[in-house]
Amino acid sequence: MKGSFFKKLIIIFLVFVGLGALLKMSGDFFGSEDKRVTAKNTILHLEMNGVILNGKKFIKNLKKYRDDDKVKAILISINSPGGSVGPSQELFAEIKRVRDEIKKPVVCVSTGVMASGAYYAAVACDKIVVAPGALVGSIGVIMEFANLEKLYDWAKISRYSITSGKFKDSGAEYRPMREDERSLFQSMIDEVYAQFKGTVATERKLKEEVVAEYADGRVFTGATAVKVGFADQEGYFDDAVKLAAEIAKLGDNYDVFEVPKKKVSIFDLGGGDTEDDLNSMAEFADVLKGKSFGADMEGAMKYILRAKYLNQPLMLMPGYWE
Repeated sequence: MKGSFFKKLIIIFLVFVGLGALLKMSGDFFGSEDKRVTAKNTILHLEMNGVILNGKKFIKNLKKYRDDDKVKAILISINSPGGSVGPSQELFAEIKRVRDEIKKPVVCVSTGVMASGAYYAAVACDKIVVAPGALVGSIGVIMEFANLEKLYDWAKISRYSITSGKFKDSGAEYRPMREDERSLFQSMIDEVYAQFKGTVATERKLKEEVVAEYADGRVFTGATAVKVGFADQEGYFDDAVKLAAEIAKLGDNYDVFEVPKKKVSIFDLGGGDTEDDLNSMAEFADVLKGKSFGADMEGAMKYILRAKYLNQPLMLMPGYWE
């Protein structure tokens, strides 16, 4: 009897899971989450939150709405400590394309953190609005490594690699770094750092010596950022909205369009199909409280050892750990 009962229980559970999946698929198919711009004069509002590892969703939303004739300006709310170099540069390029090719004003605002790669993306905007106490800047590049050689010795683990060249296993955690490897990584960091400084100087119309003075990885307040030219004005969300309307010459006749957020359900968990690490934490906050690694032991170890971002160049605010 007990075996039969549990079989029925499992069947019922699977039926509910299947129905939920079908409902989710039908919702996506019929565009239930789609929302169209209706107001003649619209300010498109986008969000850039969390660590920038993948900007696909942000860029997807930007491309989806930027060509709409009803969208007259774009406002980006930023709360990010930065992230990977490539995605940060891609975000910058797509925002700048709106300015240069589509000819629509773009304003960004931060009342929290706008640092490193997030600041790199922000300088593509026409205007930057920051709260006086916001954390801004951290212009620089970092690449972190870990030497776990003694840990492996303690655990009686021997690790080695067979490579096609002497630099193929550079940064490996099981041995000390050679001087030629250190020089190679330093040259890479210097190259990306020069790109960062050059972009800030060009887009913010700042002298190179001014950028060099502050581009040492330091974080400054929004008030200081405005004072030295790294942001345009102190303010908050409503101030940024008014500024975007003013640049677009909309007067008081406009609506702010919020891009609809995907509704996350229990059927989304563990699917591994999130499009964007940049906003994933915000989306799952209402469903999950805390971290759950499940069977992903590699991910768990990386988190415990703070190794998630090791061995890759980052534009990430110092001291930030997800």
